[in-house]
Amino acid sequence: MAALRYAGLDDTDSEDELPPGWEERTTKDGWVYYANHTEEKTQWEHPKTGKRKRVAGDLPYGWEQETDENGQVFFVDHINKRTTYLDPRLAFTVDDNPTKPTTRQRYDGSTTAMEILQGRDFTGKVVVVTGANSGIGFETAKSFALHGAHVILACRNMARANEAVSRILEEWKTKYHPSLK
Repeated sequence: MAALRYAGLDDTDSEDELPPGWEERTTKDGWVYYANHTEEKTQWEHPKTGKRKRVAGDLPYGWEQETDENGQVFFVDHINKRTTYLDPRLAFTVDDNPTKPTTRQRYDGSTTAMEILQGRDFTGKVVVVTGANSGIGFETAKSFALHGAHVILACRNMARANEAVSRILEEWKTKYHPSLK
């Protein structure tokens, strides 16, 4: 805590306090790692939260990063005329872990293809659907088409394929372009 106070960073809103004997450090590239002085080990993940972090942005105004004769990085505060081995950006770290959805979306036998594709844009994508003239294949082809994809209907019967295309186009006109009807 004395090092934080010395660097002017003792007033942080950090919720992930380090256990006794641990220190938060940064690499030259801004990656945060944790030093366990009790066991004399280091690790990338926070000892309590398990999160990886990196510092966000540039050094504050008036600060400069230097390297001493042993290759260790230190920071110079030209405004207050002091140096520290503690990165002043540690107060503004960001999680490096990709965010994971909190709930897993589940589908069942009554879920439609339109529900699964809800909110997605397939413009510029090409989709080939087999058995697209009836049943699940037709619903899948229609859903992709209504979501902007270029759909190729792979069917054994050309007449039924053309009928399926007509039905999809009719629904597209009805739902999205009523003026074309």
